[in-house]
Order: sequence, then structure tokens, then C-alpha cells
Amino acid sequence: MFLRLIARPLLAKVKETTGIVGLDVVPNAREVLIGLYNKTLKEIQAVPEDEGYRKAVESFTRHRLKVCQEEEDWEMIEKRLGCGQVEELIEEARDELTLIGKMIEWDPWGVPDDYECEVIENDAPVPKHVPLHRPGPLPEEFYKTLEALSKKDEPKITSGEPQIKE
Repeated sequence: MFLRLIARPLLAKVKETTGIVGLDVVPNAREVLIGLYNKTLKEIQAVPEDEGYRKAVESFTRHRLKVCQEEEDWEMIEKRLGCGQVEELIEEARDELTLIGKMIEWDPWGVPDDYECEVIENDAPVPKHVPLHRPGPLPEEFYKTLEALSKKDEPKITSGEPQIKE
């Protein structure tokens, strides 16, 4: 037992390079990830509970944190998560923290209850700032086929009495 506790960290593989230009090796990546994931879970609390963004961030962050807490070796963390190298995960976690701050600032879920969206119907004039996406006319054959099909499907009522099929 003693040898495992002492020798394991000494015998652990040391990553020399990430193989990605500009992305340096982080020797204590596991500890950094655990810290970032805990910070993410703390900061996401500012987002309303019922928002999809919060639910998604909490879900994948908890999963990644759990894996980092269960595994000591960076190679096993990378293998179990399957989302790239631990250094890339650190970058992603930092980016997510930045995004959380932006989302809180932008407040996309803060639409007032009394907000009314302007609805533009058919031939109403479209404001100049709204892009005009109107499909071209359909071929004449389409309308002929549609008319023929709709005539076929119409039930023919001759009288109020039920008809008996032979």
C-alpha cells in the first residue's frame, strides 16, 4: 500500500508535448480541471434553473468533474471523457466560464412576459431591416396535380341516406 501511494506519482507518465502548436503541457491538469469545473458549477447558478443552457452546462460539467475526481492519471481522464487532451479540456472549461459571464450579461432568457413579437403577415409591408425570404413561384404542374388530388379525395354526397357498397 505504501509503495502505491509513494511510487505511483513518481512512475506516472509525464507528457512532453500536446502536439498542438501553442498549447503547452499542463503538468497538474487534473487539479486545474477540478478547480475550473467547480468554479463553472458555482457560476452557472446565476442562470435561471429552468434554462436549457444551465441544464446542459451543469450536466456535462458534473460528468467531467466526476471523471477527474475518480481518475488520477491524465491518460485515463482523456480516454474516459473522449473529448481531446486534458489541455484542450482546460481551454474549453475556461471558454465556458467566459461564456457564462457573457450569457449573464446578455440575459437572453430575460424576455418580459408582456413582450409582443411583431408578426408580419403575407402582403404586409416588410421593414427594410428585415431580410426578405420569399420562395419563387411553384410550377403550374404542381397546382394542377394538387387540384386533381383534392377532387379525388372529396366525398360525394348524393343524399342523406347511407350508401351500400356492392
